Amino acid sequence: MSELPGWLSDAKPISRKNAAEAVFEDIRSAITSGQLAVGTRFPSEAQLAERYGVSRPIVREALRSLQTLGLTQTRTGSGTFVVTATPSPELIYGGYSARDLIEARPFIEVPAAGWAARRRTDRQLETLLELCNKMEEQDEPHLWVLLDSQFHGMIAEASGNALFAKIVADAREALSRQSEMVNLMAGRRSASNLEHRRIVEAIEAGSAQEAREAMQAHLGEVEQVVSTLIGEDQAHRS
Repeated sequence: MSELPGWLSDAKPISRKNAAEAVFEDIRSAITSGQLAVGTRFPSEAQLAERYGVSRPIVREALRSLQTLGLTQTRTGSGTFVVTATPSPELIYGGYSARDLIEARPFIEVPAAGWAARRRTDRQLETLLELCNKMEEQDEPHLWVLLDSQFHGMIAEASGNALFAKIVADAREALSRQSEMVNLMAGRRSASNLEHRRIVEAIEAGSAQEAREAMQAHLGEVEQVVSTLIGEDQAHRS
């Protein structure tokens, strides 16, 4: 049985830095532990904001991530409800499953990074360096995800291969949703920033091999986090 009243009254003010991640993690823990049972209707954004001592946009960001993970569902006119205590193994973002992205990205983005090291223009390199700087300075999760999406799209464009660029552009929504899940839910933004910087440094140096290796390492970390979030081996289930 849901313990919503007691849970809500147990105020948990959190620090402003990475606030959305902290709110998300606390609510996710309450769901997976059964403290917020399946069928529970969430309090209003205002009530949650008061509980955590944060703004409503931060609460909204955390709630959206819970929905991305498949733990909650928002019903128009009714509110947001807990629908399961475990993430769906067939997580779908923008028409593609978690498995689709994990299987396909290494065959697209790894060679794209290698070609970018050989073919990038000075302007494309400048844009990649600017994106790295902005991501390292950005604390707002949703804005960081948008920058991350631009980063991966620019590498595909810098590869000089129109097919790589089109595939990444067509999958942009799905890639953004996956990025949101991995970097907000698992708190990987700082690690991702370092991985992005290594990729760009290899591209700047003109080393195709190092660029491919850096991108492969980055995507490997993403795969590990996705597999952990939705259950071991679920991301590869046929």
